[in-house]
Amino acid sequence: MFEHNLQAYRTTGIVHHYCQLLQLQPAERTILELLRHEWSSMKMLDIGVGGGRTTLHFSRSVREYVGIDYAKEMIAACQKRFLPSSQSRVFEVVDARDMRQFANHSFDFILFSFNGIDSLSHEDRLQVLQEISRIGKPGGYFFFSSHNLQGLEREFNWQNQISFNPLKTYVNLVMFTLLRGFNRSVSMQQIKQSDHQIIQDESHNFRLKQYYIRPQAQLHQLEADFSNVQIYSWKSGLEITTQTELSANTDMWLYYLCRFKETALDQ
Repeated sequence: MFEHNLQAYRTTGIVHHYCQLLQLQPAERTILELLRHEWSSMKMLDIGVGGGRTTLHFSRSVREYVGIDYAKEMIAACQKRFLPSSQSRVFEVVDARDMRQFANHSFDFILFSFNGIDSLSHEDRLQVLQEISRIGKPGGYFFFSSHNLQGLEREFNWQNQISFNPLKTYVNLVMFTLLRGFNRSVSMQQIKQSDHQIIQDESHNFRLKQYYIRPQAQLHQLEADFSNVQIYSWKSGLEITTQTELSANTDMWLYYLCRFKETALDQ
């Protein structure tokens, strides 16, 4: 899965696509505003920086900015896009599963946006979360997005593709057929019974394999190393504050804002 997705992210067309993106998602704008009084003192790590969409907005606010990606073509695009670089903004090719070049407690704020963490297998995902926990400063923030299995469950039901608009219904059913065709081994029953699933979804014309997870399972993955987890709708940017609301949410992905816990050495 790692190599499969990496090869896709290295292609010229996909690199060009990410270089054209400019806007923050609603949940990202929410966090940018929420922490507005803290940015100037923060050292930030932007994981999966892609073509620099988030660089445009966050790097101008923080004290020090580091953008990393495992695709060297993405980093080359960022270096070209943001020339001339400054000492407070750097870009590096880094595999998030092994960030040994960064010391323990290096960053006040770590961002892994646009579901970048979902391009990894379950085992690699847990390894990345451990690395992020290691390099984050106690009391600092980790903010990331991840595909919502509850949203996928809705998409796997053909009845949800029917609309009063015939053209929209046609397009929906074509995409539904492709989704089911690329995932013949995955049944609706499996999705309903799973905490997470690997799905070849419509991203970049069904070229990527993506990890989808239920919100409660994601909270469970975070509980050992992170605290005070808040969940935000990517569509509205609003915090989801009740269990009922979370259980009913069918956004295709959600954002999670976490705090780094103190380790035994810090206490």
